[in-house]
Parts: sequence; structure tokens; C-alpha cells
Amino acid sequence: MSAPSSHRLLLGATLVGLALCHLASAAPATNVADLVARQSITAVSATEIASFTPFTHYASAGYCAASATLSWSCGANCAANPTFKPVAAGGDGDSVQFWFVGFDPTLNTVIVSHQGTNTHEILPLIEDGDIALKVLDATLFPGLSGAIQVHHGFAKAQASTASSVLQAVQEAMNTFGTQNIVFTGHSLGAAISLLDALFLPLHIPTAQVRFIGYGLPRVGNQAFANYVDAQSLSVTHINNREDIVPILPGRFLGFHHPSGELHIQDSGVWVTCPGQDNPSSQCIVGDVPNIFEGDESDHDGPYNGVEMGC
Repeated sequence: MSAPSSHRLLLGATLVGLALCHLASAAPATNVADLVARQSITAVSATEIASFTPFTHYASAGYCAASATLSWSCGANCAANPTFKPVAAGGDGDSVQFWFVGFDPTLNTVIVSHQGTNTHEILPLIEDGDIALKVLDATLFPGLSGAIQVHHGFAKAQASTASSVLQAVQEAMNTFGTQNIVFTGHSLGAAISLLDALFLPLHIPTAQVRFIGYGLPRVGNQAFANYVDAQSLSVTHINNREDIVPILPGRFLGFHHPSGELHIQDSGVWVTCPGQDNPSSQCIVGDVPNIFEGDESDHDGPYNGVEMGC
């Protein structure tokens, strides 16, 4: 059996196991907050959708080798943001996800992007399957309550590049004279970037942080989601159609999304989904109640015409 085939079988077995547990668990009861959230869903304007496109290309470029992003010669994704000035890049796409940091003068912001799940490499899949909740490292995340817990694999992946990313971001801020930072990524890369978006202000308090993620899996528990919502950072996680990844790991395992969902519907209309894990059928939780009703092919996009990958 070829390596990619064995990876798909491993992922399939993991998803089936999670789905059976999901179906065996009771659905959360509807409450007043759920009903209010359903009533608050609105369409996203064409102008706002277009404003995400530069970040979509940056997230997609996260899949490219460090040598390509450091020289900004990664093909269509690099060409889409031609004025970008790379500062640092790293990772091997195997034991450490690719990442890059640089400055976009058009947006006047530092960009940090992390590679998503690569189904041709086994280690990222193992990390995605390592769903135990753990307390965040107190050195990286000083002062956080022990009640805040996150996916063990995602925390490990973020920790492996945290110091390098912090150093590169500080260099970019000093070089280009900006406090604006956008963390982006797709899939596993979105999970790492969300943790980065919480990590960095603890070490650079002056940073103005924004997170834009695509196909974000659930990263932490209810206390984590509440902590994210309580911060001053801007959080947007964009889900495409019937993508199954954003409904994993399941809420029955203690995982919860923070607020900030935008959902791309089958019609191509983008809608805002207020609150955490909005249960409306217009949002990902209601649209994809279990993985058997989802479509793995929706995970890579398109996100306003952009497919994820280098």
C-alpha cells in the first residue's frame, strides 16, 4: 500500500471513530443564546469578502517550502501579493509545519502564516489525531488560568515554532514601524495561528493582533473559547460549505469554537454566524451535524476562488 493511501485510511478511521462517538452523544440543548444567534445571521458584502482575498493567498502560501516563501517565489499565491517583503521562514513540512513572517506594505501589517495539514505526510495527521486536552505551557502563555485547555497536538505544533515566530515578528515590527499583525493559516495551520495570536500579545503587549483562519478545527475547551472572545484581538474563522474539519474534535469531547465564524454556503453566499458554535443550519455546526453529512473535498476551498495549497 502506498504512503498516501495509508494516510487516507488512517484519517478515515479516525474520522469514523469520532463520528460514531458524535452520534452516540446527546446534542446540546437549545437555549436563548442559540435562538438570538440564529436571528442575527447576516450576509457578508462583496466588498468585505474581497478584503479577505490577500489573506487567503497568504494562508495558501503557508503550504509552500520555506525557501520559496523566503524568496517570495511560490507561484500564484506569491504573485497575488507582489509587494510582500519576507523576513523569516522555517519548518520542514514534516516534523515542523512550514511557516513564514513578513510585511505587507499595502496593508501596513506583518503577516504570519502556518502550513496546514498535509495529507502526504504522516506526522501532521498524527498531530491532528492527538486530541487530548492539555494546559498551555506557562512559559509561552504566562498568567493563563489552568482551566484553559487546548488540543495537545496543536499546542505541541505551536510551541515548536513559537520562539522563532516571536523573534521574526519583533524584527518585522521594528524594521517596518508597524504594530499591526495578522496571523493566518488553513486547517492545522489555522489552529497554530490562533494559538500564536494569543501567545504574541503576552510577549509584545503593544501588538494589534488579528486572526483570519480557514477551515479551523476546534482548538480548545469552553474556557479557551471564552478566553479568546474576551481578548481585544479580532478573530475570523471562515468555513467552506460542508467542510467536516471545523466540526472536529467534537463538542462531546469538551472542545468549543470561539466566536467569529463566517460560513460560505452552497450558493456561494457568505454569512456571519454570531456566537460560539452557532447551531443555525446556515452555519457550519447546523449545516454539518456529523461527518457523514459533510464533504471532505470542501476543506481546501474554494474560498472566494482560492484553493488552498502551494
